[in-house]
This record gives sequence, structure tokens and C-alpha cells, in this order.
Amino acid sequence: MLYALVGYDKPNGLEQRMEARPDHLVHLGNLGERCSLAGAFLDADGNMAGSLVVVEAESQAEAEAIFARDPYVSRGVFGSIEIRPFRIAINNTK
Repeated sequence: MLYALVGYDKPNGLEQRMEARPDHLVHLGNLGERCSLAGAFLDADGNMAGSLVVVEAESQAEAEAIFARDPYVSRGVFGSIEIRPFRIAINNTK
């Protein structure tokens, strides 16, 4: 099953995000095909301000464990996160 993490950065958190970003990208890369989709939410100025990450996991608990190892989560980049089961209805990404 797919699980989506929606995380919003803490206020004024761009510097902290950028410090953690290289390790975040390694974490996502290590997930291989289990990571279905990942990207950043942008603020009005075009700066990264949050994330959407979709992973395949056997359960909510496994998804939460995967996300807990993400440097954005473990280093406190996000001010809030939500992890929910996710179903793709349309996928026209290229």
C-alpha cells in the first residue's frame, strides 16, 4: 500500500532544510522503488517550504518508521507532518 507524508516546514526553516537536504535525498534514494514520488511545496517566493513523499509500505507503522528515518523528520525540519494511506487515481507525471 502507498502512504503519503505531507510535511510543512517550520517558519523560517529554509536554512535548516537546505542543511538536511543532501541526507534527505540519500535517504529517498536508498528507498529505491519503494519511493513512488517525492517533491517540495513552494512558498510565494518559490522557496521550498514543505514536502510530499509517497512510499510503498506494508502498514502504517512501517510507513511511519520509514518517514522517521528521513532527515527532514529526524532533524526537525517540519513543523507539522501527516502520514496517510494514499491511492493514485491519475498519474500523468513525466
